[in-house]
Amino acid sequence: MTMDAASNINLEQMDVDATIHAFTSLPDHAETGPHIMTSADGIYLTDSKGDTYIDSMAALFCVNAGYGRSEIADAISEQAHKFAYFHTFAGNAHEQQIKLGDRLLNILPRHMSKVLFASSGSEANDANVKLAWMYQHIRGKPNKRKIIARDMGYHGVTTVAASMSGLPLMHQPFGLPLPGFLHTDKGHYYWEGRPGESERDFSKRMAANLDALIEAEGPDTVCAFISEPVMGAAACVAPAEGYFEEIQKVLKKHDVLFIADEVITGFGRLGTWFACEKYDLKPDLMTLSKGITSAYVPLSASVISDKMWQVFVDDPENLVFTHGHTASGHPIACAAANANLDLMEGEGLIENAARVGAYFKEQLIDRLADHPLMGEIRGDGLLLATELVANKQTKQELDIEWDCSHRLFDLCLEEKLISRGFFGHNSSSFSPPLCVTNDEIDEIITRFSRGLDKLTDELVRDGRWKPTG
Repeated sequence: MTMDAASNINLEQMDVDATIHAFTSLPDHAETGPHIMTSADGIYLTDSKGDTYIDSMAALFCVNAGYGRSEIADAISEQAHKFAYFHTFAGNAHEQQIKLGDRLLNILPRHMSKVLFASSGSEANDANVKLAWMYQHIRGKPNKRKIIARDMGYHGVTTVAASMSGLPLMHQPFGLPLPGFLHTDKGHYYWEGRPGESERDFSKRMAANLDALIEAEGPDTVCAFISEPVMGAAACVAPAEGYFEEIQKVLKKHDVLFIADEVITGFGRLGTWFACEKYDLKPDLMTLSKGITSAYVPLSASVISDKMWQVFVDDPENLVFTHGHTASGHPIACAAANANLDLMEGEGLIENAARVGAYFKEQLIDRLADHPLMGEIRGDGLLLATELVANKQTKQELDIEWDCSHRLFDLCLEEKLISRGFFGHNSSSFSPPLCVTNDEIDEIITRFSRGLDKLTDELVRDGRWKPTG
């Protein structure tokens, strides 16, 4: 059922008058207004005009169980009626939080030991930095404070998390990054690999560059290295062969902690519970959010290893961890997470992500690899991307000023497909809900292909590009 016209116009104007939207041009929004969504089911969204879209992004990589899951909604309602809130400060606890913490440790890597809850990935990453600093302080190494992240990595928008993010657009307006937050290579083999260089040799070179950076800064000043297993905001850059194996050798050599940011990759996105399992990562800390509740309610978690926990409990100063949030371990959020995990386990959504993810990538390659603009098809599981180039042989980039990524997003929207565009490179990404089927994947690719053909025609028509060879 659509909203009546008067109500719709009223809501659009109310939004323009009252709301600042994240990652949105403020002047443009004042002119164009919002795209109002009103209902959703499975992988489909319906807007206020009655148009229905395939959401090939699970919103922001997060609605893992799919939309309209009454099981999660009912758990939220039941918990709100039974016990809506009490804080978890000073040793207070409640049933849903206790059960969720135990449940997470049963599916996380075995060496992970304790869970700290918050509400967003940004908050959890901030907490992980403080936990890492506290760990070094207790060990008598208070100067080990610097944090190293990867260019084009994304770790959130709070001040510390944005400083770790390797995205200039998140730094320039705010005078970031903060001092002591450094960045190393992106580690994208397609763009940074040298002619004739194998993926394994590329990974060794990336690790050597990280080693050189730590040596230059002074190993006694470097606290931790943070990385997404697959880089989301860089448009689904999966690790080259041996990348994390080589990186972890460097971290161990210099006594540098490893923070695995699994905000996107966690909870089945890659066809395993966590990417740590898929890529044999041994982090000291992990960051979780998004898929933990399928975004039905905000929730995140910082997780520390047994190695770190033993240092904390053996602390001769008996330090209090003076950090936390009003909503940390919120009962309703934890109830949503427990219901969400029930769905994932009961319906085999992790296994479905592995099967359908493999089919998705295979079909993208079969149907689009020969397109004259297609440079790379990449990613893992249900976290995939395409990147366009002007020349497939030379990898000449399409002019970034043309903003082909967002133009393609708009053209796909005309085809009733929600994909994802990116600032600063010509990529589109896909991360549908884990309940997606092969037939729905076929339709996603069909709609994306139509959008891509429209973009190609526009570039040719405007004299910006012509096929080579």
